[in-house]
Amino acid sequence: MFSTGQLIFALFFVLAFTTIIIYSYKKDKQKNKQYFKGSYWVLLGFFLFVLLLVGLKSMVK
Repeated sequence: MFSTGQLIFALFFVLAFTTIIIYSYKKDKQKNKQYFKGSYWVLLGFFLFVLLLVGLKSMVK
């Protein structure tokens, strides 16, 4: 479905994007602590949702 080069690019893109988002989040969290209360639950929910989608896709296939 995807070539090896495309999969490698996607992997590096996801890793770089995630790293930048986490770095930005940590910088913002120090400045605005009141806005980030409970944000770990949102992040956890997002990752669980993605895992659920991947799991369902693999089960259907």
